[in-house]
Amino acid sequence: MRRNDEEVSVDTGDRLLTPGEVAALFRVDPKTVTRWAAAGRIGSIRTPGGHRRFRESEVKALLEGGLDFDEETGPPPQPHSGQTGQTGMHR
Repeated sequence: MRRNDEEVSVDTGDRLLTPGEVAALFRVDPKTVTRWAAAGRIGSIRTPGGHRRFRESEVKALLEGGLDFDEETGPPPQPHSGQTGQTGMHR
């Protein structure tokens, strides 16, 4: 019997966006989006391969809230979601 059912996926119905997709929505460079995430200005999750993904609902909420930030500072800081260990990962 295959035990693939042990891998549990939480489906919140929220699409995950790449840094490039978020960057296109905000009209900034993808590296800018990555800097915003590293600074805690936009929430992100990591894929098993270590890539960042962004919840579409959060990105849309930031867009609808107005763009009262610039490319350098990014959106307002988001409350911590309990994620750890995201610093010091440079390529």
